[in-house]
Amino acid sequence: MERTVLANGQTLHLEGNALAIGQKAPEFTLIGTDMKEVSLSGLKGNVVILSIVPSLDTPVCTLQTRRFNKEASSAGDNVKFLTVSRDLPFAQLRWLQNAGADKIITLSDYKNTSFSTDYGLLIKEWFLLARSVFVLDKNGIVQYAEYVKDEGIEPDYTSVLDAAKKLM
Repeated sequence: MERTVLANGQTLHLEGNALAIGQKAPEFTLIGTDMKEVSLSGLKGNVVILSIVPSLDTPVCTLQTRRFNKEASSAGDNVKFLTVSRDLPFAQLRWLQNAGADKIITLSDYKNTSFSTDYGLLIKEWFLLARSVFVLDKNGIVQYAEYVKDEGIEPDYTSVLDAAKKLM
């Protein structure tokens, strides 16, 4: 089944399959702002909130990332808030510094499209990630998945945070 999202009234097509609740999240290796690799398996034992954005340099992505940074400040040490985009790690670091965001971890999928397609997020026309949020339990099982249907709209923060709180 073809999956799509909207952006400024334009229909965009997603590549890869959507994740389902109860599914083991696909392993990934992404690049941090220090240019070091970060893998999902390295986060085992933590609740993981994966916030995916097309680019930190856009207004809705900024709102989303700032909101999760704020939530991360009171979530505790066993909850990891990750923001993933295809922005270069240098641009992510610049954004973090300018925004004063110090509680989230930004990761880049610029090297290849395995994360993008494994999570069903690659926007074919833009070669960027579609806005979405996943909550993974301490064993890496998907407990919440939201594929935002319109790139200009923020995710449902209440549902994301409620799903995470049930796992803490």
